[in-house]
Amino acid sequence: MLPIDNFFRAAAQWPDRPAVEISTQKEQRKISYQDLANQVNALAVALQKIDPSPQTCVGICAYNSFEHLLGWLATFAAGKVWVPLNPRNGRSELDRIIKITAPSIIIFDADCDEKFGLVSAHLLGGKDGKKVQRATSDMMELITVNKGKVPVRYPNTAEDLQAIKFTGGSSGTPKGVMQTYRVFNSCITSMLVAFGFESSDRHLLAAPMTHGANTMILPIFAVGGTQLLMGQPSPAAILDAIEKMRATTIFVPPTVCYMMLEEDRINDVNLTSLRHFIIGGATIRPDVVGRAMPIFNHAMETCFGQTEVPQIAICMRARDWQDPKNYASTGRATCMTKIGIMDGAGNLLPPGHDGEIVLAGDLVMKGYYKMPDQTAETIVDGWLHTGDVGLIDDRGFVFVKDRIRDVVITGGFNVYPNDVEAVLGQHPDVIECVVFGLPDDKWGESVHAAVELSKTADSDEAALIAFVKSRLDSVKAPKRIHISDYLPRSPVGKVLRREAKIKYAKS
Repeated sequence: MLPIDNFFRAAAQWPDRPAVEISTQKEQRKISYQDLANQVNALAVALQKIDPSPQTCVGICAYNSFEHLLGWLATFAAGKVWVPLNPRNGRSELDRIIKITAPSIIIFDADCDEKFGLVSAHLLGGKDGKKVQRATSDMMELITVNKGKVPVRYPNTAEDLQAIKFTGGSSGTPKGVMQTYRVFNSCITSMLVAFGFESSDRHLLAAPMTHGANTMILPIFAVGGTQLLMGQPSPAAILDAIEKMRATTIFVPPTVCYMMLEEDRINDVNLTSLRHFIIGGATIRPDVVGRAMPIFNHAMETCFGQTEVPQIAICMRARDWQDPKNYASTGRATCMTKIGIMDGAGNLLPPGHDGEIVLAGDLVMKGYYKMPDQTAETIVDGWLHTGDVGLIDDRGFVFVKDRIRDVVITGGFNVYPNDVEAVLGQHPDVIECVVFGLPDDKWGESVHAAVELSKTADSDEAALIAFVKSRLDSVKAPKRIHISDYLPRSPVGKVLRREAKIKYAKS
């Protein structure tokens, strides 16, 4: 069974049910499962006509939109390999991904016309009825031409590719992760078992479809749920969309959660429809969990994964996150994944001991695209080495500390940045913070932090350092705290520790 079959089976079972609802300033529309399936099939036929070979790459460069969703589903239905091209990345990065993967087709919308350079690929464009001058052909015209047709179903195995997704580069040069049909099916199964999605679930696509939000789409479709498309997803707009569209399910990174909590309307907006307010992409500060849980209808949940082991290797359900002793945890292993803690010699450690988090099971990638040496370094004896330090307690709850390379060794002591951020973030003036080490002649490394402060803040650097020292051992307290208007972030809003470190090393 292919991952896309989850959608087609739902379309056959619930043809008249709304698969997609769109609510923007320009458009209010519902698309049924049957209508969406017909369009997906027609576009998949068009993709196979453009390039009849199976397992060739299709790049998609688009913001969240119905056309993006349509192209994404059609890519899978055509037996192609999806290459996400996040338009928030720089042009040089997108050109590099295109050069490495050599897609024969690139689907893009009018807003992304200049996001990548000259290519030999067939350019398939169009959005909101606009024709894209650069495009070789128009998506909606191809759907009309191929109406009523169904694509060829190619022979396949579980190890054939569904996607090549590039890592965020937070630990070095981005690498192309080969995600197979096995990986996608395992992700869908793990989502369904872990979160218990139902046909009444309404998934608001707020985070980019090129990243975490896409992993929720096929599980929601599998049970007959609805995808909700909104306009530009600012924190205020997301709150409004949850209320207006009665969203039950949403995935956001911690940064967006922090900004939502700062919105003036946060205590007035109706969020009672929420059943799954899922935080992912990075760990959220423990102090925020207790404060935010009642605001978000006691529906806050989280999951942990990497591009190499997507999204849901570990999951924390809302019922377990009600307990304060779990605020710093990301949950327990999901049904398709085995988790261990390993020391530097490759030995698995007992509960309660710090070490590297290692993962095994059907969620683990096939490997890095055209990078066999890096694959062999990352997957050893069936265990994928995450590069994250953490521990598992005697109940099976996983606590992620930090990236191994981010641990600050100061005066011979190991300081985990997450531990310091958890305390610094409790200060009422701090919206978001990042902690890192910088070279120091006396200590080897010294602990530094950078912070964004609230609009009403009146604290200075000395007051913030004193706040941390009152709650942590002084060796862990930052020697310097840099106050910033805006911390460096990735294209999906994740605060970048490495970039902050580089920035403030120069100051």
